[in-house]
Amino acid sequence: MAKVLKIRDLTLRDGQQSSFATRMTQAQVERCLPFYKDAHFFAMEVWGGAVPDSVMRYLSENPWTRLESIKSAVGDVSKLTALSRGRNLFGYAPYTDEIIEGFCRNSIESGLGIMRIFDCLNDVNNVKSTIKYVKKYGGIADCAVCYTVDPKYPKLSFWDKLRGKKNPALVFTDDYFVGKAKELAALGADMITIKDMSGLIPPQRVSALIKKLKAAVSIPIDFHTHCTPGYGLASVYAAIAAGVDVVDTNCWWFGGGTGAPALELVYLFCQKLGIDLGVNMEAVAKINEQLKDIRTELNISVFGQDKPAPKPFNPLVDAVPAEVEAELNRAVKAAQSEDFATLLAAAQAIEAYFGFPAPNKLVQEAEIPGGMYSNMVAQLQALKAEDILPRAMELIPTVRLSAGLPPLVTPTSQIVGAQAVNCALDEKAGRAMYTTKNNQFVNLVKGEYGATPVPVDPEFRLQICGVREETAYDISKYQKQPNPQLEEAGGVLLAENEKEELLLELFPLVAKPYLTALKKAAYQATVAAAAPKEEAAPVAAEVKQPITGKTVVAPLPGKVIDIKVKVGDAVAPGQEVVVLEAMKMENSITADFGGVVRQILVAVGDNVATDAIILEIGEEAPATAPAAAPAATAVTGNKVVAPLPGRVISLAVKVGDAVAAGQEVAVLEAMKMENSITSDYAGTVQQILVAEGENIATDAVIMIVG
Repeated sequence: MAKVLKIRDLTLRDGQQSSFATRMTQAQVERCLPFYKDAHFFAMEVWGGAVPDSVMRYLSENPWTRLESIKSAVGDVSKLTALSRGRNLFGYAPYTDEIIEGFCRNSIESGLGIMRIFDCLNDVNNVKSTIKYVKKYGGIADCAVCYTVDPKYPKLSFWDKLRGKKNPALVFTDDYFVGKAKELAALGADMITIKDMSGLIPPQRVSALIKKLKAAVSIPIDFHTHCTPGYGLASVYAAIAAGVDVVDTNCWWFGGGTGAPALELVYLFCQKLGIDLGVNMEAVAKINEQLKDIRTELNISVFGQDKPAPKPFNPLVDAVPAEVEAELNRAVKAAQSEDFATLLAAAQAIEAYFGFPAPNKLVQEAEIPGGMYSNMVAQLQALKAEDILPRAMELIPTVRLSAGLPPLVTPTSQIVGAQAVNCALDEKAGRAMYTTKNNQFVNLVKGEYGATPVPVDPEFRLQICGVREETAYDISKYQKQPNPQLEEAGGVLLAENEKEELLLELFPLVAKPYLTALKKAAYQATVAAAAPKEEAAPVAAEVKQPITGKTVVAPLPGKVIDIKVKVGDAVAPGQEVVVLEAMKMENSITADFGGVVRQILVAVGDNVATDAIILEIGEEAPATAPAAAPAATAVTGNKVVAPLPGRVISLAVKVGDAVAAGQEVAVLEAMKMENSITSDYAGTVQQILVAEGENIATDAVIMIVG
């Protein structure tokens, strides 16, 4: 057992992402930084993951400023870490080496010390370029192996066995993970992380795996896990006893639950074993003084309420309660003797005493990431189809196995979860499974994300993609994002330097409005500074009228991030009117009825509670009635309808085009996925009844094929 254990603090990235939807502001981060400089963590994970996207999307802040400000405050005391998805970086499509190199160089120049690199398929070919460029510019390449488990296959009956029926062979064995680690080490990895993104690895499994990895490779081993299903703390204790080099933890107020274990509970365990963490716990206590208040601020701003917190505890000044002392002694003895059942019980008792969230049994049984489950719930609420959740959960193993058994980590967890929902919706509507396919699922099955852990059946690939052969993504077809001049900002370029260009490439949908607003504000400030000063007249507040019409209400608490209509607009039943961010997902709020918008009672940025009134809809015509749409000719052909509500993002055909049965005719965005809509009929397009950008309801007629 090692006498020195290194700690990677996750609080400022994975900690806030797992528990508080990545909403820490720059000001909140800076309140903690003076004390982080004194804490002497081996490493601090502060960037990557959802941070660059979220700070632009929700906080209107610059991701590069976030990284550079932390480096300026902490210096070289701790190595700053970011998380990236190998060739995909932060997106869903592979990037060219030119973009990967530019991203790695700018990240390291801005203060990054360690890049933790993973691939959602554990395909080592997808991390080669990032390893090369991280090392080229002086960074440390921390290569993660994503831990996952095989699906729970049905137990075979005696008669099934007699007939020779077998469940698929297990794929995710210890030998599988060790083999991946050896491949990564051969590519130049400086350290290996066991990335248990779902918290599914129990203490006995991680103990065995750490020992095998230590015997197989000569580079340091890091263990990263989460506490959602209840294994987290016990598994960290088991990893320490097995000789792991680094463990990932959060500071007290961000620990446990959906996040990693609390550092303080690891500190107590290591004290009994004489293991030095190299961390200044007095500085950690000062960090926690800030985090306690920040936790409350985030809970209220993100969730609309101050959720229960653990009991306050500082191991330097607070006596360890007798019950906890007894459980710690039991945990130490159990870890040393490899009595893993006792170790798990002791660790869970310690967390329960301090009031950390109890194990999530549903996630534990389903063996899927907690975020994947909450995302599915939010998606189905937005679709008003919560009743199919049990069936969608049942379909996850089938969908996953058909797609080559990908690990359930971003983005494959979202892709598989959304497709399971599509399949359940297909079944409910009497359609064959996979009638509705999201395009990301098609690309996964086709081979564009890389090599899956098990080969995809060529016949299934033919059904989903129209081809039998595995087809890799063609990077030569990658087209850079347009970088126009902004006339409204004095003619400057949207992205004026390489860092801004990288933001535009990696986050086009978020960076474009962020950079546009940034440039417009700077230009307007310059114009205002040069203009003569005039006293501005006060603006009268908008008067809200008594509500007499029908109302659209929030189905769950969240933050208003977009309003799709304005007062006077006519809306149709099922039309999207507001986008609400909740549980780390964008939820489309639709009207259940048609009419005209009378009042909008929320603003972008508002936090709303469940059942809060968002807008009022009346039945009267708008003051200025819109021009009547041209009358559609009588429907006499076959209808192509929307299998689920969403937004039409492209039409692949026009009136007069000949289409074949099974041909894609439109793409519908729903559940943050692009869904290919195909025609069940061969013929000629007679009418198209929707427009690009239009929000449509389930079973809305998209076009007529005669």
